[in-house]
Amino acid sequence: MARPRLKMRLGDLLVHEGVIKEEQLKKALAEQRNTGQKLGYVLTELGFLSEQQLLAFLAQQLNVPLVDISEKRLDPNVARILPEVQARRHRALILEADDDRALVGMSDPADLNAVDAISAIVSPRVVELAVVAEGQLMDSFDNLYRRTQEIEQFAQQLQEESGTEEEFDLNNLSEQGDEGDVTVARLLQSIFADAVQIRASDIHLEPDENGLRIRQRVDGQLQENVLDEKNIAGALVLKLKLMAGLDISEKRLPQDGRFQMVVKKHKIDVRLSTMPVQYGEACVMRLLDQSNGLLRLEQTGMPPHIMKRLRYHLTRPHGMILVTGPTGSGKTTTLYAALSELNQPNKKIITVEDPVEYRMSRISQVQVNSKIGLTFGRVLRTTLRQDPDIIMVGEMRDQETVEIGLRGSITGHLVLSTLHTNDAATSAMRLIDMGAAPYLVASALRAVLAQRLLRRICDNCSGAHQADRQELALVKALVGCVPEHAEFKKGRGCQRCNYTGYRGRVGVFELLEIDEPMMIALRESDTQAFAEAVKANQSFKSLAEVALEFAAQGITTIEEVTTLVAGLPYLDEEELLNPEKVETEDSEHG
Repeated sequence: MARPRLKMRLGDLLVHEGVIKEEQLKKALAEQRNTGQKLGYVLTELGFLSEQQLLAFLAQQLNVPLVDISEKRLDPNVARILPEVQARRHRALILEADDDRALVGMSDPADLNAVDAISAIVSPRVVELAVVAEGQLMDSFDNLYRRTQEIEQFAQQLQEESGTEEEFDLNNLSEQGDEGDVTVARLLQSIFADAVQIRASDIHLEPDENGLRIRQRVDGQLQENVLDEKNIAGALVLKLKLMAGLDISEKRLPQDGRFQMVVKKHKIDVRLSTMPVQYGEACVMRLLDQSNGLLRLEQTGMPPHIMKRLRYHLTRPHGMILVTGPTGSGKTTTLYAALSELNQPNKKIITVEDPVEYRMSRISQVQVNSKIGLTFGRVLRTTLRQDPDIIMVGEMRDQETVEIGLRGSITGHLVLSTLHTNDAATSAMRLIDMGAAPYLVASALRAVLAQRLLRRICDNCSGAHQADRQELALVKALVGCVPEHAEFKKGRGCQRCNYTGYRGRVGVFELLEIDEPMMIALRESDTQAFAEAVKANQSFKSLAEVALEFAAQGITTIEEVTTLVAGLPYLDEEELLNPEKVETEDSEHG
C-alpha cells in the first residue's frame, strides 16, 4: 500500500496554508502537552477551526476521500473484520471490504502507526484510506459492534456443555462444576452489556419451541434476536433466580426479585419478573441505570409554565398530587425528580413503594411485601403515625390505599402518587370509581399531571417532511388549522439511530389544576359536568395539543402524535381514519 502522508507536521502545514495562525498553533501545542490529546482534537476544541474544516484539509493533503457515513448503511460483518478494541483504539472503521481490498475510514489517516497496525490485521487485503468524522465513528461503533455474535457463541457453548437434555437443571450445573456456571455468567454479562450499549430499558427472555427469543425495549420499541439453542433458557433463568434470591425450585408460580450489577462502568439495578409459560419460564428485566443519578424536573422535558405551576403545588403544605399515564410513561421518574427538590432537612418524607426503584438519603423508603401482610394500606396507616410532612405512594391500587391517601392529604400532609389512566381529566373520576367518597376527592385533590413519552426525531438524519392528507386532517381536527410556524420533520434513518429515524424520547405533559367548578362536579360525582369544567379551564392544554406543538417544532413526528392521540378521548376514531370527513366539514364552513 502506498501510504499517504503529510509533507510536514499537521500544525506547521495548517499555518503554512493559512488555515490557522502561528499564535493559535503555539497555544494548541501547549494545551496538547497538558491534555495528551491529538493536535487536531485540541484545535477544534479551542475553536481555531471546525472539525469539518480539519477533515476537508486532511482529505485534500493526503489525497484520500472524505466520507460521510451518517446515512451510509454499513455491514456489521464487514466492520468486525477489525476487532472492536482495535477499532476504538485507532478510531478506525472498515466501510467496505472484499477479498482483495478494505476501505478503512479514520479520523486521522496521517497516523502511520495506526495504519500499520490495521494493515497487519486485515492482511492480505490492501488497505485504502478515507477520512471520517470521529463523532460519526463513535456512534457507529455502538451500533456495529453489538454483542449479538458474542451472545450466539456463548449460547452455543452453553448448549454443548449442557448436553442434549431439553432442560438445564441444578444437576447439570453441579455436574459441570464451575465451567457451566462461568459460561452462563458470561452469556448474561454479554446480554446486559448489549442492552446497556443500545440504551435498552427492558430485556425479555422468552423460551420458544425452537429456541430462545431475546427482546430489548429501546425508546419504547422492542428489538428482537432469536437464538437457535433450545435448552439454554433454563440455565439463564436458574442463574437469574440465584442472583435475585428467588426460589430456584419453584417453576409453576410467578416470582419477583431484584439485584445489582456493574456493566461497562454503569451501576445497573435490575428488577426481575419470572412467569411460567408453555415452554418454560419467561423473564422480564427492567434496567435502572443508577450511575446517572436522579433527573431534575428541568431534565424531564417539562415545559416551563407547567413546571412553575407544579412547583407551586409541591410547596403547598397539604393536598394530593397525582401523576398519571400508562406503564413506561416515566411517572416514577417525575415523582423522584419532585422528591429530590422537596428533600430538605426540615421535611420528613416517607415513601411506600413496590418496589423501591431509587435509593435516596434522608427519605424513609418502605418496600411493600404482600406475602407477609405488608400491604400499601397497612404501611400507609403506619406512615401517618410517623409524623411525616410528605408521603409518596408508589401507586393508587385499591380503595383502601386511595381512601387512606386522601384522608392523609386533608389532615396536613402532602401526598404524591401515581395512577394508571389515559389522561388527567379521567383521573379524578377514576378515584371515585375505585370507591373513594366524592367529597374526599373534591377536598383533597389539588392537581393531576398526565404524561407520555414520544420518540424524538434523530438529530443526525432529520429532514423536512411534507405532511400527507391524513396527517393534515389530524392537525386540523386537534387545533382547527395548521400552525403557521409548523416545520414538520422526519428522520431518514442512519447509523446513529439504527435506521429507525428516532433516537431518544421526549416527555409530553398536561397539568390539570382542580378549580371550583371541577370541585363542585366531583362532589356531585357528575362526570359530564367535570369534563365540561375541564374544557372551560383556559389554562389547561391537552396532551394532544402539546404533542402537536412538538411535531410543529420538528422534535417528533406527526406519526408519533397519531399514536398518542389514538389512546385519548379528544378525537373521534372516525376523524382519524377518515380525513375526508374533516376536509368536507372545512369546506362546508367556508
